[in-house]
Amino acid sequence: MMILNDMEKVIAIFDVGKTNKKVLLFDSRLNLVMQEEQKFPTITDEDGFECDNIELIESWMLAILMRIAVSDEYELAGVNFSTYGASLAFIGQDGKRQTPIYNYLKPIDAKYQQQLFDRYDGQTEFCRKTASPALGVMLNSGIQALWFKNEHAKTFATTRHVLHFPQYLSYLLTKQIVSEPTSIGCHTFMWDFDKMDYHPWLADEEIDLPKPVNNDTVFPVKIANRDVLCGVGIHDSSSSLAPYFKGCDEPFVLVGTGTWFIHMNPFNASPLTADQLKRDCLCFMSITQQPVKSSRLFMGHIHDVNVDRMTKHFGVQGNHYKTVTVSEPMLRGMLSEGNEGQCFFVGGVPPQYVDERVDLTQFATFEEAYHRLMFDITLETQKAIALVHVQGDGVKNMFVSGGFARNEIFVRLLAHFFPALKIYTSEVDNSSALGAALVIYDKVFPHQKPPVDLGLKPWSAL
Repeated sequence: MMILNDMEKVIAIFDVGKTNKKVLLFDSRLNLVMQEEQKFPTITDEDGFECDNIELIESWMLAILMRIAVSDEYELAGVNFSTYGASLAFIGQDGKRQTPIYNYLKPIDAKYQQQLFDRYDGQTEFCRKTASPALGVMLNSGIQALWFKNEHAKTFATTRHVLHFPQYLSYLLTKQIVSEPTSIGCHTFMWDFDKMDYHPWLADEEIDLPKPVNNDTVFPVKIANRDVLCGVGIHDSSSSLAPYFKGCDEPFVLVGTGTWFIHMNPFNASPLTADQLKRDCLCFMSITQQPVKSSRLFMGHIHDVNVDRMTKHFGVQGNHYKTVTVSEPMLRGMLSEGNEGQCFFVGGVPPQYVDERVDLTQFATFEEAYHRLMFDITLETQKAIALVHVQGDGVKNMFVSGGFARNEIFVRLLAHFFPALKIYTSEVDNSSALGAALVIYDKVFPHQKPPVDLGLKPWSAL
């Protein structure tokens, strides 16, 4: 644990992911001065489906805040929350949470989304207006509310407020009933992106949601008799964009890489098309209340399962791929005329992610096979980015963050496939937590300018 001197003011951020729950302290220079991480055992909801143990999270959060507030080492000045989206809290007449925080992967009877499609212009138009693919699970959190109203009618009748997860954590401190754009805009079926307002089906179903406020909104609270400014929370995907809004003056595309590759363009305002929705595109909402056109690929997992097959074939260690250095002659050979067809993903990525028909004996070494795999992965990534970035949208920069920002083969190929853009890798640790701190920074430190270091490194094509 890192310790502050002279009671320097800090902002506490609770960064709540599905696996890890973190608390991070940032000082006035946005240095990370403390970080603690917890993993809590899950529980099951009333249907036996796994979900987070929200009671443990609540107790942990409140205990941590109390500990920091009474400490002689910190002056707690602000607190905010970055959490996964698509999760709702139903608040009763007594002001208390009535249900678990349901798992966003919980399946919901298709009749509920079909009911909305039938009543509101059909699936294609409904999904276009709400910028939400029909996902068939609670990831469409509007469907979650409709399901709860029908399946738990007695409890819903006593429900006074419906809050998204980040706003629920804020509510525990402030008792303020609010919403904000980033949680409403993440594939919820709730927001009409044409009218930039709640979709009318919510009012028709008498599901009352709070008016959204700006993400820089704070409320004064007392914690251990200290005056603290509490933010309203933010959806983690949109939060990870905030450092780039604050640190870059030119339009950009962010390519976030990990288990999922998330490609986000805050500067493409054209409505989603039916084809883009079919190809898993959606719109988030940014801290500036603008649509963020996004596409995604399960490419980190696809990489891992294909590498596993290759390591067994060539008899190398599982992490051997990390030692592979870029071979420009190999890549130039793949880029040569007539040699840009797929090898690993002929006809697209297979449903099981590995095409067992690919004959690995065609490659002399693991290094050669790995270069070809990364070439094919980058081709798929290029197609996904092209769904959200088109010529003329004003984008000048592409920022690559996450684990594959350290993969030189991937980054150099991206630079080749997007010659009109400046390609940078970015090392922003804890970007969602940093974004949650940035959106309330001006309120907590009103006379200072936030120093944002994106850790940018430029890359050139082959």
